[in-house]
Amino acid sequence: MQAVLNAVLPIFALILAGFLSGRTALFGPAAADSLNRFAIYLALPALMFGAMAKITPDQVAQVGFAAAFAGGIAAAFAAAFVLGLGRGLRGAQACIEGLDAGYSNVGFMGIPLCLLVFGPASLPAAIIATLFTACVLFLFAIVLIELDLQKGAGRAGTARKVVLALVRNPLLIAPLAGLAVGLAGIPVPGPVERFAALLGGAASPCALVCIGLFLAQERVVLADVRPMAVLVGLKLVLQPAMTAFLVYQVFAVPDLWARAAVLLSALPIGSGPFTLAKLYGLEAGVTSGAILISHLVSVVTVSLLVAWLV
Repeated sequence: MQAVLNAVLPIFALILAGFLSGRTALFGPAAADSLNRFAIYLALPALMFGAMAKITPDQVAQVGFAAAFAGGIAAAFAAAFVLGLGRGLRGAQACIEGLDAGYSNVGFMGIPLCLLVFGPASLPAAIIATLFTACVLFLFAIVLIELDLQKGAGRAGTARKVVLALVRNPLLIAPLAGLAVGLAGIPVPGPVERFAALLGGAASPCALVCIGLFLAQERVVLADVRPMAVLVGLKLVLQPAMTAFLVYQVFAVPDLWARAAVLLSALPIGSGPFTLAKLYGLEAGVTSGAILISHLVSVVTVSLLVAWLV
């Protein structure tokens, strides 16, 4: 539990810093939007580029791990997406809830936790999980949201609008550019790598402070509590359960990689869904609440899981 607390407490501290800044009027309502835009257009693309530029063909070759981890994400995403549509949400909003259920806090919490629990040998697994979550899942959600928001112009018009929106989106361009660099084996110049690391390092803290500011400015609606609880259940229970089934019963995955996959899939919700919801002007109340609750509950659930895995 100490390892989990060490990973979770800084996250709570950043959310609390944003909350207190909002409550004391240190930052006004416009501050959250400005910080969020900084994260979307500068910090997060730099983080994605830096992560993807370090990928190697050997890491891509871990097909069983990748398929199992992606399968757990897909199961949680699909369940939340269908439940959201069933509640009458439009496709883009239901996509945000799907992202809530499948988006683990792998970068900010998963990598240090894996190092503490399994040692340096688990780092490649944590990096691949980060790439799948922050890049592949994120890009998939962006495509679905764009398809929903650009409807109404006919099939050809919709496709054109979606393509134009995607090629202008830094959250698509940056990881694809990084992937091309990594797979081509092109070395990133030292100053460029350091620039991306410094700028990308601000992405998660900014997003978490933004969540605190948002919570300070918004009131929790009673009707939102049930969707929050469902999303937290899907994230902390369904996703790791499906991942465990796939790594132990379906795919041939090395033991260390299998245990890392289960732990990484059981992490609480990262800040990515909130960032994307604010980018597209979608409702973020359920998402922000689910992020906070999932981190609180994960202190118990992830601690129990770590004890079992170890």
